[in-house]
Amino acid sequence: MDHSQAPVLDALAAYHAEGQTPFTPPGHKQGRGADPRVRAALGDAVFHSDILATSGLDDRKSSKGVLSKAQELMADAVGADHTFFSTCGSSLSVKAAMLAVAGPHEKLLVGRDAHKSVVSGLVLAGIVPVWVDPTWDPDLHLAHPPSADAFRAALAEHPDARGALVTTPTPYGTCSDLAAIAELCHERGVPLIVDEAWGAHLPFHPDLPTWAMDAGADVCVTSVHKMGSGLEQGSVFHLQGDLIKPEVLQSREDLLGTTSPSVLLYAALDGWRRQMVEHGHALYDDTLALAGTVRARIGDIQGMHVHGRDEFCGPGRAHDLDPLQITVDITGLSTTGYRIADWLREHHHINMHLSDHRRTSAQLTHADDTESTEKLITALLDVSAHADELRPAEPVFVPDPGSLRLEQVMLPRDAYFGRVEQVPWEKAAGRVTAEMLTPYPPGIPAALPGERLNQDVLRYLREGVDAGMVVPDAADPEVKTVRVAIED
Repeated sequence: MDHSQAPVLDALAAYHAEGQTPFTPPGHKQGRGADPRVRAALGDAVFHSDILATSGLDDRKSSKGVLSKAQELMADAVGADHTFFSTCGSSLSVKAAMLAVAGPHEKLLVGRDAHKSVVSGLVLAGIVPVWVDPTWDPDLHLAHPPSADAFRAALAEHPDARGALVTTPTPYGTCSDLAAIAELCHERGVPLIVDEAWGAHLPFHPDLPTWAMDAGADVCVTSVHKMGSGLEQGSVFHLQGDLIKPEVLQSREDLLGTTSPSVLLYAALDGWRRQMVEHGHALYDDTLALAGTVRARIGDIQGMHVHGRDEFCGPGRAHDLDPLQITVDITGLSTTGYRIADWLREHHHINMHLSDHRRTSAQLTHADDTESTEKLITALLDVSAHADELRPAEPVFVPDPGSLRLEQVMLPRDAYFGRVEQVPWEKAAGRVTAEMLTPYPPGIPAALPGERLNQDVLRYLREGVDAGMVVPDAADPEVKTVRVAIED
């Protein structure tokens, strides 16, 4: 296919060249009605390109096929059979994939390190989760994606499961053995969904981890806004094989998606695909080399240690590592990642990717260069020199894996929509949570609806918030009280 085309961008250019006058939404009418202060902040180009997808970019019957052509090009670029654009982020895309595989009261194998959007899908659909435990590193206090052996055991114990879902790469960059997991699923004739939100770049360079479609997954969900050049909420999901019908997946997306999709988001997705096909390999040659240099320089900073493949990958750990997620252990500075991140933002206007009780991380993409990374290294050198200002840090109790792993005693949907009450956190142990309690980022629930809380997890969350952890989806973000189910 001719990847020099960009159907959405070309249609936008034609719209402007023809001087079309809309008597349709959006109501700002090419920005003429927008407050001048808003136009000054956002720029006129945003409003000029914010047009209706139909009766604007395309006609009422979509006979020009602008979107379908753009999606065909995207599928061809990455070797998928079908690709669908989403303007509601991968949070919607992964729910659509789940609903295409399992329905109410049907089982789905799910890695317990799933993003909160997956849990939201369980709540909405009434799917029965069969949790597959992540691989836990007891020395680093870090969870890697579940192993193929863990999925093998779950499939054997639950032969009636309709499919499986795994999250890889994790926000820390660690990856599952997707080829092995896909083979296990296909031996039983069930599909594999991969939440590859952090892997938009993976198809475009051989030195990056194997991406989901090449590994044999049936559906792959990707956040182009995370590691690509998409605008926020720009997501795609890819399909291959015959275990999930494309019309079913499209129908599930239509059930959840907006009827007013953003042409801005479509255009950015379309342009990113062209950029990657034409220049992706060369761009990631440079980015991977830059990442190697940055890793080495940060590793030389006093009190900092950069995790690499030798620590994250191997037997009993992850299968592979994306080197563009640079995870820095800062325990040598005797403080927390939360404090490091806050200090960097305040003093250097540097925003780190994610932080926890002993780490902070930086995400590199093809957009980074020596100028941006020099700012990062300068800031990290400075925070190391001022580490005494960040001590003593609030202690954070981190339970062992057995205590972190709560028992699922109710369907997530039943707990979430059932009768609830708000109780002090000190009295919540033994109760069934009716909400998600999610340290963010990375957005993996420590407790989710239907799980029975224990004192260790509650203490971890309460002390974490005091130390700088953010739990934004809780009814009480300070976790001084917790929403729990009223059990008969």
